[in-house]
Amino acid sequence: MRAGLISAAALAVAALAAAAPAAAAADGPRFTATPATAAPGDTVTLRAFGCAGPATASAPGLFGTVALGPGEGQGQELEQVATVTVGRYAAPGVRHDVAFGCDGGQGTIPVAVEERGAPAPGTVRTGLGGGVTGPGSVKAVAVAALVGATGLVVVRRRRTAVR
Repeated sequence: MRAGLISAAALAVAALAAAAPAAAAADGPRFTATPATAAPGDTVTLRAFGCAGPATASAPGLFGTVALGPGEGQGQELEQVATVTVGRYAAPGVRHDVAFGCDGGQGTIPVAVEERGAPAPGTVRTGLGGGVTGPGSVKAVAVAALVGATGLVVVRRRRTAVR
């Protein structure tokens, strides 16, 4: 019986020890970066919640390091905010981790870089300042082939009429 009580007490202590870090993590700071996907030149809003002291954010491939300033609080939670511009040198198609830090802890939030202003899928660059897109390009080629064939027929008939 004593062995059962001792093992039950040991299990209870182990469960409390396992739950303590999770409870402490829930009380730590939270970080956000919105939007989660941006193009070079876009702005991203960074937020830190629950940091009593100054907070910073860093992403060398996107914007460098910034200090977050006071923001609007949500209830009892302190908020710090910074708005950054994604650098024009940020490589599209790459996911960057924004590293946050403050007196209450650290964290990372991913931000993906996408390319904007690129030609739409199916676009053909013509080299004349514009482009031919979609089903219109197929029609343009078909019309060009018909006009060429018509011209060939006219030329051949003229040559046979002259002989």
